[in-house]
Amino acid sequence: MARARGAMSRGAWLRRNGKVALADRVALGKTLAPHEVEALGSYYWEGWARDDQLPPREAWRTWLIKAGRGFGKTRAGAEWVRSVARADPEARIALVGASLGEVRNIMVEGDSGVLAAAPGALAPVFEPSLRRLTWENGAIAWIYSAGEPETLRGPQHSHAWCDEIAKWDNAGERAMAAWNNLQLTMRLGESPRVLATSTPRDTPLMRQLMAGVRTGEVALAEGPSDANAAILPTDYYANMIAQFGATRYGRQELDGEMPNGVEGALWTRAMLDRCRIAHAPAPARRVVIGVDPPATSGGDACGIVVCELGTDGIASVRADCSVERPSPDSWARAVANAAQCWDADRVVVERNQGGEMVESVLRAADIRLPVRTIHASRGKVARAEPVAALYEAGKVRHPGFFPALEDEMCALATGGRYEGPSRSPDRADALVYALTELMLEKRKPLARVRGL
Repeated sequence: MARARGAMSRGAWLRRNGKVALADRVALGKTLAPHEVEALGSYYWEGWARDDQLPPREAWRTWLIKAGRGFGKTRAGAEWVRSVARADPEARIALVGASLGEVRNIMVEGDSGVLAAAPGALAPVFEPSLRRLTWENGAIAWIYSAGEPETLRGPQHSHAWCDEIAKWDNAGERAMAAWNNLQLTMRLGESPRVLATSTPRDTPLMRQLMAGVRTGEVALAEGPSDANAAILPTDYYANMIAQFGATRYGRQELDGEMPNGVEGALWTRAMLDRCRIAHAPAPARRVVIGVDPPATSGGDACGIVVCELGTDGIASVRADCSVERPSPDSWARAVANAAQCWDADRVVVERNQGGEMVESVLRAADIRLPVRTIHASRGKVARAEPVAALYEAGKVRHPGFFPALEDEMCALATGGRYEGPSRSPDRADALVYALTELMLEKRKPLARVRGL
C-alpha cells in the first residue's frame, strides 16, 4: 500500500484504538496481497513499524536516524537492508560499523540484525570468512570496519547502512576517512543511498551530517528512547530514567539530543575547530610534555600530552600519548618514549598525589630525562583558564584531531565543574601543564634531549 504525502501509515493505522470500524478494516484488507494478509498476524515490518523508523517519503540520498538508545535504530536499519535486497537483485550493499566484530554481532547476527529481520526462506546466506551476505535473488551485502577505512577503497555499492557513526574511532581522522571513502564507492544504480544510524555524540562526522540536515542534503529522523517504551523492558526503562533522566548524559543517550557542549565550558567545539590546521606547524623552537599521573596504580589514566612552541610564536598540540590504567613503571616508560620520540626539552609533571615518587619513577625510567615537578595548588579550572585564553587569542593550534583530549577540554567549565566522559580530566590537565610551561612561564629553555 503506497502512502500519499501526509497519509497515515499502516503502522499508525494499526496503532489507533482497538475500536476500528469494520469498513476501515475491510478497506485496509483490500490493499494487501494474500501473503501480506497472512504475514500481518505475525510478521510485517511495514505494518508494525513506527513512521519514524520507515524511509523518508521524499527523495533522499542520505538518511540519518539520530535517536536515543532502545529507539529501534538497529531494527530500522536491518529492515531497510532487507527491503532493499528483496526489491533489487542488483543491490550491492555496504554494512559499516565501528569494528568488524560489531558489524557481525549487532548489524548481522544481533537480535535486531539483518538475519533476524529476514526469517525463514527470506534469510540471506552469511559467509563470515568472506565478509558477505547473499540473497537468493542475487543481492549482496559486504561488511566493513570504519576502523579500516582503506578497505573501502575499490569496491562499488548501490546502498549502505552505517551504524553508530558517533562511535567510530576518529584517531588519525579514521572516521571521516571511512565515511569519505564510502561516499566514493556509492556509484551503482540510479539512486545510491546511505542510511546512518546513531545515538548522537559531538564528533566531526555527526556535526557534518547535522550540517547537511540544515541545508536539506540529509533527511533526518529523530526521537527519544521512550518512543519505543512499549517494547523496552519496564524495569530497564524505569532504571535508566531514574539514573540519567535529568542529566546531560541522559539528554544525549535517552532523548537522542545532539550535545551542544557544557554550559560555561572553557573550550567549545567551535573554538577548537577554528584552531585546527591541516598543514604542518612552524618548526619547533621548544618541546614540552605535560604529565598528569594517576593517584593510584590501575586507577585513572595518566595524561601525557606533547606540545611545541614554533618559531612563529604559536604553540601546537602534537600528540596525546596518554595511557589508560597504567602501573607507575608503564606510564613512566610512556613518558620517556614520548620524550625520545619528540626530542623534548622538558617534562612537566604534577606531583600532588605522588610526591617525590613521581620524579624518582621518571628518573628511573631514564636518568637524563629533564623533569620539572609542580604542585597544583589551584583548582583545575583556575589553572586552565589562562590556557583557554591562549586559544581564544589564536596562540594555539591543533594540527589534526585529538578526540579523547578534546572531549575533556570541552567538559571543563567555570565554577570548577567537569562534565566529561572520564572521571578526571587527566589529558586536559597534562595539556594545561605543557602549555603553561611553554607560553606562560618565563624560564630559560634547557638543551634538548638527545640519544635517550
